[in-house]
Amino acid sequence: MKALLVDDERLARAELRRLLAAHPDIEIVGEATDADSARERIAALCPDLVFLDVQMPGDDGFTLLESLEPPLPHVIFATAFDEFAVKAFEFNALDYLLKPVDPARLAAALAKLATAPASDGPTADNPARPGRLQAHEKVFVRQGEQCWFVEVRTIRLLESEGNYTRVHFDGGQPLLFRSLNAMEERLDGRMFFRANRRQVVNLEWIDKIEPWFSGGLLVHIKGGPRVELSRRQAQSFREQMSL
Repeated sequence: MKALLVDDERLARAELRRLLAAHPDIEIVGEATDADSARERIAALCPDLVFLDVQMPGDDGFTLLESLEPPLPHVIFATAFDEFAVKAFEFNALDYLLKPVDPARLAAALAKLATAPASDGPTADNPARPGRLQAHEKVFVRQGEQCWFVEVRTIRLLESEGNYTRVHFDGGQPLLFRSLNAMEERLDGRMFFRANRRQVVNLEWIDKIEPWFSGGLLVHIKGGPRVELSRRQAQSFREQMSL
């Protein structure tokens, strides 16, 4: 199980690493020192489990969780403050550990993973992740204070911007804290096509197609930008769209 450590204190992260060495089924895939870096690493690494401090520079741990788009990883809080325990469990935290973390309490928290509902994390090795979204389904999208309830078929284009994804639909182009690969995992491949490394297009929103350089294709999206398909992707596109 992949784990991410989020704590602004280097010694606290090092101590967690030391304690987790006794649990070989937990693979620490990264660390973050604040909410902003945690968002980036969650999007890029898709951890199954996050060890999360409450008070950090900038946004606190709760604000971080509120800003993430579902599906979310399991969360174990590790903090020096006991007054936030009730609020932590309102966020469906797996456990709440006080620093210095007791090895027995850590082991008990990790044991809960065996009986906890399967993580929704968009990982390639998680067979219990949610199924692909259907065209008629609606998804909740949020960026800052703005929120949308978007029908999947109305999403015309998804574009990678580093570890984030910009989603294009009527009325908005929010930037989400999820990688394009993670977003693509939830989309129906019969409707959405990976045009290139940075873009996924909704086939129903294609307005026009024309030949492009080196055997590629140039796809025009209704109400959106033009998208280039490489020679290789153009061949896959022709095969998928032919009778």
